Amino acid sequence: MIVNQRPAHSLTQQRNVGDIMRQVLYALLPGTAVLLWYFGWGVITNLVLAILFAELLEWGMLKLRQRPVRPFLSDYSAVVTAWLLAVAMPAFSPWWLIAVAMLFAIVLAKHLYGGLGYNPFNPAMIGYAAMLVSYPVQMTIWPAPLDFSMSHISLVQTLQQVFLGGTNGWDAFTAATVLDHVKVSLGMGQTLGELHAQTGFGWLAGKGLEWVSLGWLLGGLWLLYRRIITWQIPVGLLGGLLLIAGVFWLINPQAYASPLFHAFSGAAMLGAFFIATDPVSASTTPKGKLLYAAGIGIFTYIIRTWGGYPDGVAFSVIIMNMAVPLIDYYTQPRVYGTPRN
Repeated sequence: MIVNQRPAHSLTQQRNVGDIMRQVLYALLPGTAVLLWYFGWGVITNLVLAILFAELLEWGMLKLRQRPVRPFLSDYSAVVTAWLLAVAMPAFSPWWLIAVAMLFAIVLAKHLYGGLGYNPFNPAMIGYAAMLVSYPVQMTIWPAPLDFSMSHISLVQTLQQVFLGGTNGWDAFTAATVLDHVKVSLGMGQTLGELHAQTGFGWLAGKGLEWVSLGWLLGGLWLLYRRIITWQIPVGLLGGLLLIAGVFWLINPQAYASPLFHAFSGAAMLGAFFIATDPVSASTTPKGKLLYAAGIGIFTYIIRTWGGYPDGVAFSVIIMNMAVPLIDYYTQPRVYGTPRN
């Protein structure tokens, strides 16, 4: 009898790390383009410096660990880490801030644990959180979006700010993020109705940044279409965030921002599709992914609302990274044919 042997459908699409990372970079383009539109040259300098430092550190650590350099440098994993960190950091960040952030991400969070595939924590978020704790002033100086005052900041002024640490009148170009503005203003007794009457709010969240979030959402849908990520983590993270935000918003809509505001503010979309979906540090089981991501969404809301920082995606991802072994242990799918208990 002749049997037509073919591999299972799931095995017909062979993908290596480089292919996956390239798709992630393609997916990052829409959000990055919008970010570039609103914040100008500072986004470019962040990206160039982050990728340069990441590749140098990756090369140095591979040499120290006596590992082959070319295969790992060409798999784009360090570039993806650098890109995620660059777009999460304030535009016009000083060069040394990006260098230290990449040191934490590539050396401490990645290679000291054994390199790609062995890191228990998301390297980009380790770098971001370390900078936020160590340099809170520099990490919270965000320029105002283009609509307000950024149209006349040139490339020369950008380079002066990045490498020399000062542009005359720089304070006039900065503004609090909408998450920070809402948090501080609510703490001072203002209501959301009063805040929405002020400038700086768009039709979903902060003016400008809501379009950036839509760019991340578009890229995330591309990753789902290409089956680079699965639906559980984006749905779990946004679902957990929307659910807890919806409960408190229904209780008091003047004291708690709406679920849509939280979904399209800060790093929620970036975290849901690009950060929490890191296949190394995230949960691996279907139920585990939902629990892991929902925890990130809930912790993000708690930190945003009652914590010490305006956004909480980075800390939430790190917290849930720590819980992944336990989640995976209790959510292993039943092997076919074995008893349910």
